[in-house]
This record gives sequence, C-alpha cells and structure tokens, in this order.
Amino acid sequence: MATRSPNTIWDRTIAPTQVQATPNATTESGTVGAATPQAAPVPAPEDVALDLFDQLTVFVQGLMRPWNAYQVAIAVGLALAAWLIAKWLAPKYHGWLRGRENWPKWRMRFGVMLHRRMKLIVFVALIWPTVWIMREATWPSRSYLLSIIAELALAWLVIAILARFIANAFVRGVVRTAGWVWVTVNILNLQDETISILDGFAINTGNMRLSIWMVIQAIAILGALVFAARFLTQSSAARIRKNEDISPSMQVLIVKILQLVLFGAAIFIGLRAVGVDLTGLAVLSGAIGVGLGFGLQKVVSNLVSGVIILLDKSIKPGDVISLGDTFGWIEQLGARYVSVVTRDGKEYLIPNEDLITGQVVNWSHTNAFVRLDIYFGTAYGDDPHLVRKVAIKAAASVDRVLSFRPPVCHIVGFGDSSVDYILRFWIDDPTGGLTNIRGNVYLALWDAFQENGISIPFPQREVRHLNDPRKVAEPEQR
Repeated sequence: MATRSPNTIWDRTIAPTQVQATPNATTESGTVGAATPQAAPVPAPEDVALDLFDQLTVFVQGLMRPWNAYQVAIAVGLALAAWLIAKWLAPKYHGWLRGRENWPKWRMRFGVMLHRRMKLIVFVALIWPTVWIMREATWPSRSYLLSIIAELALAWLVIAILARFIANAFVRGVVRTAGWVWVTVNILNLQDETISILDGFAINTGNMRLSIWMVIQAIAILGALVFAARFLTQSSAARIRKNEDISPSMQVLIVKILQLVLFGAAIFIGLRAVGVDLTGLAVLSGAIGVGLGFGLQKVVSNLVSGVIILLDKSIKPGDVISLGDTFGWIEQLGARYVSVVTRDGKEYLIPNEDLITGQVVNWSHTNAFVRLDIYFGTAYGDDPHLVRKVAIKAAASVDRVLSFRPPVCHIVGFGDSSVDYILRFWIDDPTGGLTNIRGNVYLALWDAFQENGISIPFPQREVRHLNDPRKVAEPEQR
C-alpha cells in the first residue's frame, strides 16, 4: 500500500507557508522567466500575531474532523492511563527508594527526580508505542497529532532530567522553563513567527536597537558563557590546590586571576556576540570609574591590600595569627577580607587593609614553633633546685610539649611571700590552641608539687574590726 504524505489541518496551520519560484513563473512586470530572489520585508508584530491567531482558529476547527478528534481522544486516554499507573506505581517505587540508604547523594537525588516525574515518564512510555503502531496500521496523517504530542512529552522529560543537575533552584527553574518553551516552539515549527514578534518590540537608543529577542539572546549566551567560565574556574582551582609545589598564597592568587580573566572574557564575548557596541561605553565607563574611585576608596584599598598579601606571602591559609584580641587561624583569603576562625568557632572577617597597616602576630610565618611562658611562685622554705627540676619534668610530661626543645625553668625574682619562677616550653602546633596547653602544664605542675611537698604561698591576712561595740562595753561592766 502506498504511503500518503501528511496533509492535515495541523500541517497547514503550524508549518510556515513557503512559496517557491518556478523557472516559468510570471513576474509582476508580466514577463516570463526566472524569478529573482528579493529580501522579504520584516512583518510587523501585530501582523504576525493576527496570522498566528488565524492559524490557531483554523487548527481548532480542524480538531473537529474525525481523525484529529480521535487522536486527541487517544492522547487524553493515554494521559489518564498514565496517571492511574503512576498513582499505583509511585508508592511502590518510593518504598523501594527508601531502602537504598547506601546510595551516593547524586544517585538518590536522581531517584527522587524520577519519582516526581513518574506520570510524565509513564505517559512517554505509553504514547510512543501507540504512535509506532498507528504508523504501521494506518495512514501517517492519522497519527501526526500524536507524534507531535509524543515529541513534546519526550523533550519536556529530557529537559527536566538534565535541568536537575543544576544545583541552584532558581537557575534550574529558569533553565527548565526556557528549555520547554524553546523545544515547544521548534517542534511546532513556530520559530520565525516567535522571533518576528519578539524582535518587533524594541527601543532605539542612538545607533543601537534593543529588542526583546536581543535581550533573550544576550541572557542565553551570557548564561552559557558564565556557566562555562565557572566550570573551568572550579576544575582549574581544584587542580591548582592539589599541586603541592605551589605555595598556598600563590594558589589563591592564581585562582583569583583566573576567575577575573575567565569571567571578564565571558561577559565581553557574550556582549559582542549579540551585537552590543562596547566602544560607545568607553566614556561612560571612564566617568563611572572616577566616581567609584572616590566613593569606594576603602573597597579598592582592601582589594589592593589583598593582592599585596598574596604577593609578599606574609600570611597564608592555615597560619595562626593574633590581631588585637583576635587569635585564630586563617581559613580563607578573600579579595576584600581574610577569614580568621578562633578556637571557640567564631569566624572573623578582617579587612585586608587592617592586616597591611596594623601590627599582626603570625605564630607560624616562617615555622610552626611557638615558645610559651608560665609564671609561678613557691615558698621560701622549698629548695629552688628541686623546684626547677620538678617543674621541668612536669612540663616535659605533657603531650604537646616538644622533647627536642626541652623546657627550662629560671628564678626571676624574690617576692614578698614567694620565690618567683618562669617556665618556658615549646610547641609546634599552635592551631591546636594555646590556652589549653598552658592549662595542661599548670595542672602537671600542681600534681608534681603535691607529690614532692612543694607549697605555693598565698597572702594570709588578719582582719581586726576597730571600734567594736562589744569591746567598748566591757570596761563599763567591770
């Protein structure tokens, strides 16, 4: 049986009408010959909208024809069947998915996405075999509407699955919606009409024409380029951080320069791709730069200070620093600030300018060795030689105190009620804290003094209450 090309109402209303010039076509001048191709004028948006409305009207009327109505009914029936099957299958699949606790996070999220799109998945699985069967059993035109619906459903499902890999919820929603609109327009063959309508709404600013279509193109191209720049930056930064031959400060500097170059190139190329003339923005950008120079002096100062810090390697991630009352280790070097995490979990964001102009104690600048001092006193009746030996032994017994740099103890003076000593010891892990190691050494001293009978004097005072009424009344009773 010979096949017949589809020539339905859908074809005539959706597909754009094309007129081909034949070699024997009669031209407007009345001569017969080859038609000369001429550039067609761009239709106005209102004309395109009216043409689309006419096509929609014809299409709705065409749905009343028997085979078109049959195809719509079949699609509605398949949608109802998909809803019933998904309602029965979804709880079983959800229970099976809950038992996969050992799955990786990405696989579990993919499984949850399939559970949410269960109705669409079942509908796609039902409609495509129906289309294939109808193509073999009857004329292709009698399954044309179903094939259009099947293509739309499959495209929407693929876009929903691919968009799930975008982490940001807002960006994922925008990309998913834009993808659905784009594939729908392409499958319905409405590209020219859509572009004509979007390009018709425009404003003219000097020599530049800005339309909705240009804005959409700019957003799409810039979004794709920025996404590519972000992906390249993250992958390159991961490799740079794994390179142990590069110092931590140089790693941060290279990553910052790479981000600046890639994102700047993405914006520049994206604007040029949509036809934006950047030379006209030179004067405006210069004026804005002068204004920002006066208004953002501190911001620029912090940016320059951050570059200086990265170049001179005065501080780097992991260093332990003290700045005023803040003591902690550097977690991150930013473009404007340095993140310092203290022992109590607080994270201070210190401007880069403060680290350049202020006095900073870097406990691990050239090396991680730190010497700590402890002051204490003992009674005059205790042997100072024994006190020194006991103190050195007690400090050496603490875990974090270095043995190859042994502790030392010296007499520093004779006080009013005690002999004063200083105990010095070394550690090589200041990130572990200083207060806790001092506390452990003090506790070891206390235990050692108790074992050896060494006493720690403390002031003892006798308080006498003058003009006591009881003492005044005693002579009168006698």
